[in-house]
Amino acid sequence: MKLVQLLALIASTLAIPTAATVRRFDREKVLRVRPQDEKQVSILKDLADTNLLDFWHPSSVHDVIPNMDVDFHIGEDQFQHIQSVLEKNEMQHEVLIHDLQEEIEKQFDVKADFPGRHSYSKYNDWSKIAAWTQLMTEKWPELISRVEIGKTGENNPMYVLKVGKKSGQTRVIFMDCGIHAREWISPAFCQWFVYQAAKTYGKNKIMTKLLNRLNFYVLPVFNVDGYIWSWTEDRMWRKNRAKTSNPICIGIDLNRNFNASWNSILGTNNPCSQVYRGTAAESEKETKAVVDFIQRHIYSIEAYVSVHSYSQLLMFPYGYTRVPAANDEELHKISRIATEALATRYETQYAYGPIATTIYPTSGSSADWAYDIGIKRSFAFELRDRGKYGFLLPESQIKATCKETMLAIKSIAKYILKNPL
Repeated sequence: MKLVQLLALIASTLAIPTAATVRRFDREKVLRVRPQDEKQVSILKDLADTNLLDFWHPSSVHDVIPNMDVDFHIGEDQFQHIQSVLEKNEMQHEVLIHDLQEEIEKQFDVKADFPGRHSYSKYNDWSKIAAWTQLMTEKWPELISRVEIGKTGENNPMYVLKVGKKSGQTRVIFMDCGIHAREWISPAFCQWFVYQAAKTYGKNKIMTKLLNRLNFYVLPVFNVDGYIWSWTEDRMWRKNRAKTSNPICIGIDLNRNFNASWNSILGTNNPCSQVYRGTAAESEKETKAVVDFIQRHIYSIEAYVSVHSYSQLLMFPYGYTRVPAANDEELHKISRIATEALATRYETQYAYGPIATTIYPTSGSSADWAYDIGIKRSFAFELRDRGKYGFLLPESQIKATCKETMLAIKSIAKYILKNPL
């Protein structure tokens, strides 16, 4: 394909909207392909070279291996060609989503109980979440305080909520949500966690004990700029909104921007890639704000939890190597306890294990970075589901997802309390 044609294809596929045009996804598809061998993997990589495929799982074509479920989003005009290539090569595939725009609209399937009040069973845009962070400190001043840890690339504030008794112990669990903009169930969980923790303090024995003896530092939206864009312009946006060396391709994947074997994985150096790592480790204001905050509190932080979607996984270091972490046995044990606790509510099954072997190899991830600087209980969740809805989990599943995940977080926190480092 000629360079001019390729640039035109990229521009049309990305369809970068103006302020007046929200990107639509009418009749666009999400396919699941299961390559059986290296030859079929190669065919998929060739398709990705000539068609701008938006990979949902894994996040990049470079991570595709045989016998892996590969989910990707394509335009309506690409569908027939790609389907014919898959059929010609006898590659197992199915259409997960037939009309992406329809699924985006169906995602909002819950009516607000009290219009005007913050809802925990609906997805909330950034303006609502920002106002909510202040509201929480006013409603529960003895339990919750807010700190602005920095500004994003587009000068939006990054808020961390400190949840716990101010007079209590200073042992800390740091939790972030929304590092990838389109993973809306993630910020929904952080809001749920803060609200339920405060609401049940003094009523629920376990939560009362946890908040008396631990502080949770909760960053409800890590990638604020990308999250705003996913609401106002492009629902499927993943990265932040930083300019890159390619004027057509915007954004850096904040979960490839940490100083943890930052430049070791193929495919992360292309500005047009969904997993573009940036020009240097910690090049992004968002990453730097989190790094600086965690390093200021490093001696009190005993666990790190990053919440993503989707796939129903609980993972731990390493992503950048298959060499087991020093406390691999303990991390397996904590993950087993947490996933078993999670399953008690609705029997939702989670797999667990090291990042590199459980999902795919990654470099520059926050969980690996946290581990490498000394936070030896470091975890990354991938919440519901396993692909039927992907990033478009309906609002009707928010409460159930949050309730079961809460059980997992509480079990991790209980373990931390009983087993100080």
